[in-house]
Amino acid sequence: MTQQGVRWTADQVLALAPDAASRKAGSKLGTAGPWSESGSSDEGTVWGLCKGSGSKPYQTVVDIADAAGPAYKCSCPSRKFPCKHALGLLLLWAGEDGAVPSGQAPDWAEEWLAGRRKRTEEKRAAGAAGSPAAADPEAARRRAERRAERITAGAAELEQRLTDLLRAGLASAEQAGYGLWEETAARMVDAQAPGLAARARELGAIPASGPGWPVRLLEECALLHLLDQAWLRRERLPDGLAATVRSRIGLPGSADGPSLRDSWLVLAQYDTTDTKLTTRRIWLYGTESDRTSLLLSYGAAGRAPELALPVGLALEAEVSAFPGAGQLRAALGEQFAPPSPTAARPRGVTTAQAAARYGEALRHDPWLEAVPVTLERVVPAPDGDSWQLADADADSALPLTPTARSRPGLWRLVALSGGAPVKVFGELGHRGFTPLTAWPEGAGEPVSLC
Repeated sequence: MTQQGVRWTADQVLALAPDAASRKAGSKLGTAGPWSESGSSDEGTVWGLCKGSGSKPYQTVVDIADAAGPAYKCSCPSRKFPCKHALGLLLLWAGEDGAVPSGQAPDWAEEWLAGRRKRTEEKRAAGAAGSPAAADPEAARRRAERRAERITAGAAELEQRLTDLLRAGLASAEQAGYGLWEETAARMVDAQAPGLAARARELGAIPASGPGWPVRLLEECALLHLLDQAWLRRERLPDGLAATVRSRIGLPGSADGPSLRDSWLVLAQYDTTDTKLTTRRIWLYGTESDRTSLLLSYGAAGRAPELALPVGLALEAEVSAFPGAGQLRAALGEQFAPPSPTAARPRGVTTAQAAARYGEALRHDPWLEAVPVTLERVVPAPDGDSWQLADADADSALPLTPTARSRPGLWRLVALSGGAPVKVFGELGHRGFTPLTAWPEGAGEPVSLC
Protein backbone atom coordinates (compact mmCIF):
# COMPACT_ATOMS: atom_id res chain seq x y z
CA MET A 1 0.00 0.00 0.00
CA THR A 2 1.33 3.45 -0.89
CA GLN A 3 1.80 5.37 2.31
CA GLN A 4 2.60 8.74 0.75
CA GLY A 5 -1.07 9.43 0.00
CA VAL A 6 -2.11 8.81 3.61
CA ARG A 7 -2.03 11.91 5.79
CA TRP A 8 -2.93 11.94 9.46
CA THR A 9 -4.28 14.93 11.31
CA ALA A 10 -2.39 16.60 14.13
CA ASP A 11 -4.99 15.28 16.61
CA GLN A 12 -4.36 11.72 15.42
CA VAL A 13 -0.62 12.14 15.93
CA LEU A 14 -0.95 13.76 19.36
CA ALA A 15 -3.31 10.98 20.47
CA LEU A 16 -0.23 8.73 20.48
CA ALA A 17 1.52 10.87 23.12
CA PRO A 18 2.07 9.16 26.49
CA ASP A 19 1.17 12.30 28.49
CA ALA A 20 0.31 15.98 28.28
CA ALA A 21 3.94 17.07 28.65
CA SER A 22 4.93 14.99 25.64
CA ARG A 23 2.10 16.46 23.58
CA LYS A 24 3.26 19.98 24.40
CA ALA A 25 6.94 19.25 23.73
CA GLY A 26 6.18 17.31 20.55
CA SER A 27 4.05 20.15 19.20
CA LYS A 28 7.02 22.52 19.48
CA LEU A 29 9.07 20.14 17.31
CA GLY A 30 6.39 19.79 14.62
CA THR A 31 7.94 22.46 12.38
CA ALA A 32 10.78 22.26 9.86
CA GLY A 33 13.18 24.39 11.94
CA PRO A 34 14.84 21.71 14.12
CA TRP A 35 14.79 18.99 11.42
CA SER A 36 17.23 18.04 8.69
CA GLU A 37 17.58 15.17 6.21
CA SER A 38 13.97 14.17 6.86
CA GLY A 39 12.18 11.86 4.47
CA SER A 40 9.54 9.18 4.02
CA SER A 41 9.02 6.07 1.95
CA ASP A 42 6.08 4.48 0.21
CA GLU A 43 6.44 1.52 2.61
CA GLY A 44 5.41 3.69 5.57
CA THR A 45 8.72 4.82 7.08
CA VAL A 46 9.44 8.39 8.23
CA TRP A 47 12.88 9.53 9.38
CA GLY A 48 14.82 12.65 10.22
CA LEU A 49 17.57 14.28 12.26
CA CYS A 50 16.46 16.61 15.05
CA LYS A 51 18.76 19.24 16.52
CA GLY A 52 19.10 18.89 20.29
CA SER A 53 21.25 20.30 23.04
CA GLY A 54 24.26 18.15 22.12
CA SER A 55 26.67 18.33 19.20
CA LYS A 56 25.03 15.43 17.37
CA PRO A 57 21.39 15.58 16.20
CA TYR A 58 19.01 12.88 17.37
CA GLN A 59 18.27 10.15 14.84
CA THR A 60 14.52 9.55 14.76
CA VAL A 61 12.64 6.97 12.69
CA VAL A 62 9.00 5.85 12.74
CA ASP A 63 7.52 2.75 11.12
CA ILE A 64 3.92 3.78 10.45
CA ALA A 65 3.04 0.48 8.79
CA ASP A 66 3.94 -1.67 11.80
CA ALA A 67 1.28 -4.29 12.54
CA ALA A 68 0.90 -3.22 16.19
CA GLY A 69 0.62 0.47 15.41
CA PRO A 70 3.44 2.95 14.82
CA ALA A 71 6.85 1.80 16.02
CA TYR A 72 9.53 4.31 17.02
CA LYS A 73 13.30 4.57 17.42
CA CYS A 74 15.16 7.67 18.60
CA SER A 75 18.73 8.14 19.81
CA CYS A 76 17.60 10.54 22.54
CA PRO A 77 17.79 9.36 26.20
CA SER A 78 14.05 9.78 26.86
CA ARG A 79 12.22 6.81 28.38
CA LYS A 80 8.86 7.99 27.09
CA PHE A 81 7.33 6.07 24.23
CA PRO A 82 6.97 7.74 21.78
CA CYS A 83 9.35 10.54 22.68
CA LYS A 84 8.81 14.19 21.78
CA HIS A 85 11.09 13.85 18.73
CA ALA A 86 9.00 11.02 17.25
CA LEU A 87 5.84 13.06 17.84
CA GLY A 88 7.42 16.15 16.27
CA LEU A 89 8.55 14.16 13.23
CA LEU A 90 5.05 12.73 12.73
CA LEU A 91 3.52 16.19 13.09
CA LEU A 92 5.92 17.50 10.44
CA TRP A 93 5.02 14.57 8.15
CA ALA A 94 1.29 15.11 8.76
CA GLY A 95 1.52 18.79 7.87
CA GLU A 96 2.06 20.40 4.51
CA ASP A 97 2.95 18.26 1.49
CA GLY A 98 6.65 18.46 0.77
CA ALA A 99 7.74 19.11 4.35
CA VAL A 100 8.90 15.47 4.49
CA PRO A 101 9.83 14.48 0.93
CA SER A 102 9.82 10.97 -0.46
CA GLY A 103 13.20 9.30 -0.62
CA GLN A 104 15.50 6.44 0.31
CA ALA A 105 15.92 5.74 4.02
CA PRO A 106 19.47 6.28 5.38
CA ASP A 107 21.54 3.33 6.56
CA TRP A 108 20.83 3.91 10.27
CA ALA A 109 17.07 3.82 9.65
CA GLU A 110 17.30 0.77 7.35
CA GLU A 111 19.35 -1.09 9.95
CA TRP A 112 16.65 -0.56 12.59
CA LEU A 113 13.87 -1.57 10.19
CA ALA A 114 15.72 -4.73 9.18
CA GLY A 115 16.14 -5.68 12.83
CA ARG A 116 12.43 -5.17 13.48
CA ARG A 117 11.44 -7.33 10.51
CA LYS A 118 13.77 -10.09 11.67
CA ARG A 119 12.37 -10.05 15.22
CA THR A 120 8.82 -10.09 13.88
CA GLU A 121 9.55 -13.18 11.78
CA GLU A 122 11.21 -14.90 14.74
CA LYS A 123 8.13 -14.24 16.91
CA ARG A 124 5.84 -15.65 14.24
CA ALA A 125 8.01 -18.74 13.93
CA ALA A 126 8.05 -19.22 17.71
CA GLY A 127 4.28 -18.86 17.84
CA ALA A 128 3.82 -21.44 15.11
CA ALA A 129 6.10 -23.87 16.96
CA GLY A 130 4.01 -23.60 20.11
CA SER A 131 4.99 -22.92 23.70
CA PRO A 132 7.10 -25.56 25.48
CA ALA A 133 5.25 -24.81 28.73
CA ALA A 134 2.03 -26.01 27.14
CA ALA A 135 3.58 -29.37 26.21
CA ASP A 136 2.72 -30.88 29.59
CA PRO A 137 -1.05 -30.44 30.05
CA GLU A 138 -1.06 -32.58 33.21
CA ALA A 139 1.41 -30.26 34.97
CA ALA A 140 -0.63 -27.25 33.87
CA ARG A 141 -3.79 -28.88 35.25
CA ARG A 142 -2.14 -29.48 38.64
CA ARG A 143 -0.93 -25.87 38.81
CA ALA A 144 -4.42 -24.64 38.00
CA GLU A 145 -5.93 -26.83 40.72
CA ARG A 146 -3.47 -25.57 43.35
CA ARG A 147 -4.20 -21.97 42.46
CA ALA A 148 -7.97 -22.59 42.54
CA GLU A 149 -7.60 -24.01 46.07
CA ARG A 150 -5.72 -20.90 47.19
CA ILE A 151 -8.33 -18.60 45.67
CA THR A 152 -11.13 -20.54 47.35
CA ALA A 153 -9.43 -20.17 50.72
CA GLY A 154 -8.95 -16.46 50.08
CA ALA A 155 -12.58 -15.98 49.02
CA ALA A 156 -13.78 -17.73 52.18
CA GLU A 157 -11.56 -15.48 54.32
CA LEU A 158 -12.83 -12.37 52.52
CA GLU A 159 -16.43 -13.45 53.14
CA GLN A 160 -15.69 -13.66 56.87
CA ARG A 161 -14.15 -10.17 56.85
CA LEU A 162 -17.18 -8.72 55.09
CA THR A 163 -19.44 -10.45 57.61
CA ASP A 164 -17.44 -8.97 60.50
CA LEU A 165 -17.70 -5.50 58.96
CA LEU A 166 -21.48 -5.65 58.64
CA ARG A 167 -21.85 -7.09 62.11
CA ALA A 168 -19.80 -4.24 63.61
CA GLY A 169 -21.53 -1.60 61.46
CA LEU A 170 -20.22 0.46 58.54
CA ALA A 171 -19.08 3.23 60.88
CA SER A 172 -16.33 0.89 62.08
CA ALA A 173 -14.76 1.08 58.59
CA GLU A 174 -14.15 4.81 59.04
CA GLN A 175 -12.51 4.21 62.41
CA ALA A 176 -10.34 1.35 61.14
CA GLY A 177 -8.83 3.48 58.36
CA TYR A 178 -7.15 2.38 55.15
CA GLY A 179 -4.82 -0.11 56.80
CA LEU A 180 -7.62 -2.66 57.29
CA TRP A 181 -8.28 -2.88 53.55
CA GLU A 182 -4.62 -2.79 52.56
CA GLU A 183 -3.99 -5.77 54.81
CA THR A 184 -7.05 -7.52 53.34
CA ALA A 185 -5.77 -6.85 49.82
CA ALA A 186 -2.37 -8.29 50.75
CA ARG A 187 -4.10 -11.48 51.94
CA MET A 188 -5.87 -11.75 48.58
CA VAL A 189 -2.56 -11.32 46.75
CA ASP A 190 -1.22 -14.22 48.81
CA ALA A 191 -4.28 -16.18 47.68
CA GLN A 192 -3.32 -15.45 44.02
CA ALA A 193 -6.58 -13.55 43.45
CA PRO A 194 -5.49 -10.12 42.15
CA GLY A 195 -9.04 -9.21 41.16
CA LEU A 196 -10.25 -9.63 44.73
CA ALA A 197 -7.20 -7.74 45.99
CA ALA A 198 -7.90 -4.75 43.73
CA ARG A 199 -11.54 -4.53 44.82
CA ALA A 200 -10.64 -4.87 48.50
CA ARG A 201 -8.06 -2.08 48.12
CA GLU A 202 -10.66 0.20 46.50
CA LEU A 203 -12.92 -0.20 49.54
CA GLY A 204 -10.35 1.59 51.67
CA ALA A 205 -10.83 4.86 49.74
CA ILE A 206 -14.61 5.03 50.29
CA PRO A 207 -15.04 5.73 54.05
CA ALA A 208 -15.14 9.47 54.78
CA SER A 209 -14.95 10.22 51.03
CA GLY A 210 -17.88 12.61 51.10
CA PRO A 211 -21.64 12.63 51.64
CA GLY A 212 -23.26 9.26 51.07
CA TRP A 213 -20.11 7.20 51.56
CA PRO A 214 -21.85 4.48 53.64
CA VAL A 215 -24.20 3.78 50.72
CA ARG A 216 -21.29 3.55 48.29
CA LEU A 217 -19.38 1.29 50.66
CA LEU A 218 -22.37 -1.01 51.06
CA GLU A 219 -22.82 -1.20 47.27
CA GLU A 220 -19.18 -2.14 46.71
CA CYS A 221 -19.25 -4.67 49.55
CA ALA A 222 -22.31 -6.27 47.97
CA LEU A 223 -20.56 -6.58 44.59
CA LEU A 224 -17.50 -8.08 46.27
CA HIS A 225 -19.72 -10.53 48.17
CA LEU A 226 -21.40 -11.45 44.87
CA LEU A 227 -18.03 -12.14 43.25
CA ASP A 228 -16.93 -14.25 46.22
CA GLN A 229 -20.09 -16.34 46.08
CA ALA A 230 -19.88 -16.70 42.30
CA TRP A 231 -16.37 -18.13 42.62
CA LEU A 232 -17.36 -20.50 45.43
CA ARG A 233 -20.27 -21.75 43.29
CA ARG A 234 -18.63 -21.49 39.87
CA GLU A 235 -19.43 -25.09 38.94
CA ARG A 236 -23.14 -24.20 38.91
CA LEU A 237 -22.76 -21.20 36.62
CA PRO A 238 -23.27 -21.14 32.84
CA ASP A 239 -20.00 -21.39 30.95
CA GLY A 240 -20.01 -17.75 29.80
CA LEU A 241 -20.69 -16.36 33.28
CA ALA A 242 -18.14 -18.73 34.84
CA ALA A 243 -15.51 -17.40 32.41
CA THR A 244 -16.45 -13.84 33.42
CA VAL A 245 -16.04 -14.71 37.11
CA ARG A 246 -12.59 -16.21 36.47
CA SER A 247 -11.60 -13.05 34.64
CA ARG A 248 -12.89 -10.80 37.46
CA ILE A 249 -11.03 -12.90 40.06
CA GLY A 250 -7.85 -12.28 38.09
CA LEU A 251 -7.17 -15.62 36.43
CA PRO A 252 -5.37 -15.20 33.10
CA GLY A 253 -7.26 -15.98 29.93
CA SER A 254 -6.31 -16.24 26.29
CA ALA A 255 -7.94 -14.81 23.19
CA ASP A 256 -8.97 -18.21 21.87
CA GLY A 257 -12.17 -17.07 20.18
CA PRO A 258 -12.52 -17.19 16.40
CA SER A 259 -10.67 -14.39 14.62
CA LEU A 260 -12.75 -11.72 12.91
CA ARG A 261 -11.34 -9.81 9.96
CA ASP A 262 -12.75 -6.35 9.47
CA SER A 263 -11.88 -2.75 8.79
CA TRP A 264 -11.45 -1.56 12.38
CA LEU A 265 -12.00 2.13 13.11
CA VAL A 266 -9.89 3.32 16.07
CA LEU A 267 -12.51 5.01 18.27
CA ALA A 268 -10.45 6.07 21.28
CA GLN A 269 -7.21 5.51 23.15
CA TYR A 270 -6.31 6.52 26.69
CA ASP A 271 -4.05 5.44 29.56
CA THR A 272 -4.66 4.83 33.25
CA THR A 273 -1.75 4.53 35.66
CA ASP A 274 -0.95 3.34 39.15
CA THR A 275 2.30 2.91 41.04
CA LYS A 276 3.22 -0.30 39.21
CA LEU A 277 1.50 -0.32 35.84
CA THR A 278 0.28 1.78 32.93
CA THR A 279 -2.78 0.36 31.20
CA ARG A 280 -3.73 1.53 27.72
CA ARG A 281 -7.32 1.02 26.51
CA ILE A 282 -7.96 1.16 22.77
CA TRP A 283 -11.53 0.91 21.48
CA LEU A 284 -12.10 -0.44 17.96
CA TYR A 285 -15.26 -0.50 15.85
CA GLY A 286 -15.74 -3.04 13.07
CA THR A 287 -17.24 -1.08 10.20
CA GLU A 288 -18.66 -4.23 8.58
CA SER A 289 -19.45 -6.37 11.63
CA ASP A 290 -20.85 -3.45 13.71
CA ARG A 291 -18.87 -4.89 16.63
CA THR A 292 -16.97 -2.93 19.27
CA SER A 293 -13.79 -4.47 20.71
CA LEU A 294 -11.34 -3.44 23.41
CA LEU A 295 -7.57 -3.86 23.17
CA LEU A 296 -5.53 -3.69 26.38
CA SER A 297 -1.81 -3.01 26.44
CA TYR A 298 0.44 -2.66 29.48
CA GLY A 299 3.66 -0.91 30.37
CA ALA A 300 5.75 -0.86 33.53
CA ALA A 301 5.39 2.17 35.77
CA GLY A 302 6.76 5.25 34.03
CA ARG A 303 6.75 3.66 30.57
CA ALA A 304 3.96 3.83 28.02
CA PRO A 305 2.63 0.56 26.54
CA GLU A 306 3.99 -0.32 23.11
CA LEU A 307 0.66 -0.72 21.31
CA ALA A 308 -0.55 2.64 19.99
CA LEU A 309 -3.11 3.27 17.26
CA PRO A 310 -4.09 6.71 15.91
CA VAL A 311 -7.68 7.69 16.67
CA GLY A 312 -9.87 8.21 13.62
CA LEU A 313 -7.95 5.91 11.29
CA ALA A 314 -9.01 2.43 10.23
CA LEU A 315 -6.91 -0.70 9.91
CA GLU A 316 -7.66 -3.90 8.05
CA ALA A 317 -6.91 -6.58 10.62
CA GLU A 318 -8.06 -9.65 12.52
CA VAL A 319 -9.04 -9.62 16.20
CA SER A 320 -9.79 -12.56 18.49
CA ALA A 321 -12.12 -12.34 21.50
CA PHE A 322 -11.34 -13.34 25.08
CA PRO A 323 -13.76 -15.73 26.83
CA GLY A 324 -16.58 -14.46 29.04
CA ALA A 325 -20.25 -13.53 28.84
CA GLY A 326 -20.57 -10.23 27.03
CA GLN A 327 -16.76 -9.97 26.87
CA LEU A 328 -15.54 -7.12 24.63
CA ARG A 329 -11.82 -7.53 25.19
CA ALA A 330 -9.94 -8.85 22.19
CA ALA A 331 -6.40 -9.36 20.93
CA LEU A 332 -5.08 -7.78 17.77
CA GLY A 333 -4.00 -10.37 15.25
CA GLU A 334 -2.62 -10.09 11.75
CA GLN A 335 -2.81 -6.66 10.17
CA PHE A 336 -3.21 -6.56 6.41
CA ALA A 337 -2.70 -2.84 5.79
CA PRO A 338 -1.42 0.13 7.83
CA PRO A 339 -3.95 2.50 9.44
CA SER A 340 -5.49 4.86 6.91
CA PRO A 341 -8.14 7.61 6.86
CA THR A 342 -11.77 6.58 6.58
CA ALA A 343 -15.14 8.29 6.38
CA ALA A 344 -16.75 5.50 8.45
CA ARG A 345 -18.40 6.31 11.77
CA PRO A 346 -19.90 4.02 14.41
CA ARG A 347 -23.64 3.54 14.45
CA GLY A 348 -25.21 5.65 17.20
CA VAL A 349 -28.13 5.22 19.61
CA THR A 350 -30.28 7.53 21.70
CA THR A 351 -29.53 8.28 25.35
CA ALA A 352 -32.44 6.07 26.43
CA GLN A 353 -31.21 3.16 24.30
CA ALA A 354 -27.72 3.62 25.74
CA ALA A 355 -29.00 3.34 29.32
CA ALA A 356 -30.93 0.19 28.38
CA ARG A 357 -27.77 -1.25 26.80
CA TYR A 358 -25.83 -0.80 30.03
CA GLY A 359 -28.60 -2.47 32.02
CA GLU A 360 -28.63 -5.42 29.65
CA ALA A 361 -24.84 -5.76 29.90
CA LEU A 362 -25.07 -5.99 33.71
CA ARG A 363 -27.12 -9.16 33.34
CA HIS A 364 -24.06 -10.87 31.86
CA ASP A 365 -21.43 -9.13 34.01
CA PRO A 366 -22.70 -7.57 37.29
CA TRP A 367 -19.22 -6.16 38.00
CA LEU A 368 -19.05 -4.20 34.76
CA GLU A 369 -18.02 -0.58 35.35
CA ALA A 370 -19.09 0.75 31.95
CA VAL A 371 -20.01 -0.18 28.39
CA PRO A 372 -18.89 1.47 25.15
CA VAL A 373 -21.68 3.52 23.59
CA THR A 374 -21.96 5.89 20.64
CA LEU A 375 -24.61 8.56 21.18
CA GLU A 376 -26.35 9.99 18.14
CA ARG A 377 -27.35 13.66 17.98
CA VAL A 378 -26.65 14.85 21.51
CA VAL A 379 -25.88 18.34 22.78
CA PRO A 380 -23.61 19.09 25.78
CA ALA A 381 -25.54 21.25 28.23
CA PRO A 382 -24.94 22.52 31.78
CA ASP A 383 -27.03 20.95 34.51
CA GLY A 384 -26.62 23.03 37.66
CA ASP A 385 -23.07 22.47 38.81
CA SER A 386 -22.69 19.53 36.45
CA TRP A 387 -22.98 18.76 32.72
CA GLN A 388 -25.08 16.36 30.69
CA LEU A 389 -25.50 15.17 27.12
CA ALA A 390 -29.07 15.94 26.10
CA ASP A 391 -30.81 14.05 23.31
CA ALA A 392 -31.57 16.55 20.53
CA ASP A 393 -34.71 14.69 19.47
CA ALA A 394 -36.16 13.49 22.79
CA ASP A 395 -36.67 14.61 26.36
CA SER A 396 -33.83 12.56 27.88
CA ALA A 397 -30.20 13.04 28.82
CA LEU A 398 -27.19 11.32 30.38
CA PRO A 399 -25.09 13.00 33.11
CA LEU A 400 -21.34 13.25 32.64
CA THR A 401 -19.09 11.52 35.15
CA PRO A 402 -17.03 13.60 37.60
CA THR A 403 -13.93 12.48 35.67
CA ALA A 404 -15.31 13.85 32.40
CA ARG A 405 -16.22 17.17 33.99
CA SER A 406 -12.64 17.69 35.15
CA ARG A 407 -11.01 17.04 31.77
CA PRO A 408 -10.22 19.69 29.14
CA GLY A 409 -11.95 17.40 26.64
CA LEU A 410 -15.29 18.69 27.93
CA TRP A 411 -14.54 22.15 26.58
CA ARG A 412 -13.38 20.73 23.25
CA LEU A 413 -16.73 18.95 23.05
CA VAL A 414 -18.64 22.12 23.89
CA ALA A 415 -16.67 24.05 21.26
CA LEU A 416 -17.22 21.36 18.63
CA SER A 417 -20.96 21.35 19.29
CA GLY A 418 -21.56 25.08 19.56
CA GLY A 419 -25.12 24.21 20.59
CA ALA A 420 -25.65 21.87 17.62
CA PRO A 421 -26.03 18.08 17.82
CA VAL A 422 -22.88 15.95 17.63
CA LYS A 423 -22.10 12.24 17.63
CA VAL A 424 -20.14 11.14 20.71
CA PHE A 425 -18.42 7.86 21.57
CA GLY A 426 -17.63 7.09 25.20
CA GLU A 427 -18.14 4.82 28.18
CA LEU A 428 -21.43 4.66 30.08
CA GLY A 429 -21.58 3.36 33.64
CA HIS A 430 -23.40 3.83 36.92
CA ARG A 431 -21.61 7.15 37.53
CA GLY A 432 -22.59 8.59 34.17
CA PHE A 433 -21.11 8.99 30.69
CA THR A 434 -17.46 9.72 29.88
CA PRO A 435 -17.05 11.13 26.34
CA LEU A 436 -13.90 10.00 24.52
CA THR A 437 -14.33 11.00 20.87
CA ALA A 438 -16.78 13.22 19.00
CA TRP A 439 -17.77 13.94 15.40
CA PRO A 440 -19.61 17.03 14.11
CA GLU A 441 -22.84 16.70 12.15
CA GLY A 442 -22.20 15.95 8.48
CA ALA A 443 -18.59 15.62 7.30
CA GLY A 444 -15.69 16.32 9.61
CA GLU A 445 -12.70 14.76 11.34
CA PRO A 446 -13.11 13.10 14.74
CA VAL A 447 -12.00 15.05 17.80
CA SER A 448 -10.31 13.16 20.64
CA LEU A 449 -11.62 14.14 24.08
CA CYS A 450 -9.23 12.00 26.15
